[in-house]
Amino acid sequence: MTDIISAPAIRQAVEQSVKQGVKHLADVPGVVVKGDGAVEDGRQPIRAAVARAAELARDAEERAVSRQHAKGKRTARERLDLLFDAGSFIEIGRFAGGDINGGKAGAAVITGFGEVYGRKVAVYAQDFSVNGGSLGRAEGEKVCRLMDRALDLKIPIVALIDSGGARIQEGVAALTEYGHIFRKTCEASGFVPQLSLILGPCAGGAVYCPALTDLIIMTRENSNMFVTGPDVVKAATGETISMEDLGGGTVHNTVSGVAHYLGEDEADAIDYARTVLAYLPSNSDENPPAFAYAATRADRETAKRLATIVPDNDRQPYDVLDVIRCILDYGEFVQVQELFARSAVVGFGCVEGHPVGVVANQPNVNAGILDVDSSEKVARFVRLCDAFNLPVITLVDTPGYKPGSDQEHAGIIRRGAKVIYAYANAQVPLVTVVLRKAFGGAYIVMGSKAIGADMNFAWPSSQIAVLGATGAVNIIHRKDLQKEKEAGRDVDALRRRLADDYERTTVNANLSLETGQIDAMIDPEQTRQAIAESLAMLASKRRVRRTTKHHGNQPL
Repeated sequence: MTDIISAPAIRQAVEQSVKQGVKHLADVPGVVVKGDGAVEDGRQPIRAAVARAAELARDAEERAVSRQHAKGKRTARERLDLLFDAGSFIEIGRFAGGDINGGKAGAAVITGFGEVYGRKVAVYAQDFSVNGGSLGRAEGEKVCRLMDRALDLKIPIVALIDSGGARIQEGVAALTEYGHIFRKTCEASGFVPQLSLILGPCAGGAVYCPALTDLIIMTRENSNMFVTGPDVVKAATGETISMEDLGGGTVHNTVSGVAHYLGEDEADAIDYARTVLAYLPSNSDENPPAFAYAATRADRETAKRLATIVPDNDRQPYDVLDVIRCILDYGEFVQVQELFARSAVVGFGCVEGHPVGVVANQPNVNAGILDVDSSEKVARFVRLCDAFNLPVITLVDTPGYKPGSDQEHAGIIRRGAKVIYAYANAQVPLVTVVLRKAFGGAYIVMGSKAIGADMNFAWPSSQIAVLGATGAVNIIHRKDLQKEKEAGRDVDALRRRLADDYERTTVNANLSLETGQIDAMIDPEQTRQAIAESLAMLASKRRVRRTTKHHGNQPL
């Protein structure tokens, strides 16, 4: 930060006071208090008021270190050092909300700007060492000012959350500030990327600040989110539950789906935030950054591996991550919501140096079926990519939507429709590859040509139909099968024969190829090349506003 507190004379005096355990800068040897109230160290005069501010800043950080480190947590400023490129952070309003003469260093939030991989980012970091990081009028005003500047500059906003919530002593005034932040967050949504790192408690209405942002990152320990805490839950329902089991990082990454990444510690969480920002543009008016990429002989060897990953037996599982890594540059893939709704895989990668979003069914988990959770996971990610101009590559291998009363009662109709809404409204380049199975409604919603995909490919062994062969035969030929059973003949043999005939005539990609729903049949080894060529062709695709509507009414 560049201000008077970081001036060489003052910084040196502060460092000496820390080393020598001196409370007042005027007591540091070599620093002289002059009669006019100024202090000097032989190079630059330091006014008493400035010296007092420097002392407060020093004492505040020492207090933060002692309080945070005892809990296994970093201070807000230490976290900022991890987030930003070295020496790039510029703080704004350091003493806003403070009382220098009264001995108060400032508000319980740090705001400013820094660089992540050389690109400007806005940040606000709550400081739990000051009033428990609680939010009052001063903190709310600082955050809103920062967000206004971020919108003016069209740069991402990162929030480092570690707070006890609204400052009770300020009552409605504190709640009002949350309302202001909510509105600013909604205004920024889809315009600039917004990331929230939960590095401590986040409770009550405060949880909706991160909930409105694009990605939520939590840590395995010390990270909690809940609307009502354990004490309130017990008083209201009689249930006894710990903070971790109620709203810890593991719960929100594996059960609720609220969070998108679970960091092993604060450093891991912050590194993930830096990585994600590298794939996203600064705002919705820009394209994602491009990276240098040079094809090598290893790429050809990697492409050949694709022919060996997917088993011939359509009921045998495999890990779709192996396919994804063979398609993306250097095999690098950054998953989003890795631990939630694992029958679907979503995340970021690059194709020939250009960032893309990847959506895939995961045959290793429930055969890659779409259920209520995986539907929302896919829909949310496609909307994120569409908002920030990332092409979407969809890899399809799914038997359909998950059947059962539990899914129907959980809203598979409403929640499954979110996938349709996301793909049908996306205007970024959409490239889809059917790897193996694509049945029923799941075929349509997973980036089909009918729903708006630009280029659709299929592997030679892929199966595209309303139903799988066995299920279709059981419905279409149920009377024939019943007659065979009544006649005492081999029903299974007839079922197999009919299923083979159905597969030959209906469950293959040729019909889709002939009707134009598939643009080309490709060998697995050609997958990366086909995707790269499609993205190059679609690079000039532009958004079109087809109606004068304000916005659609998405199923929520």
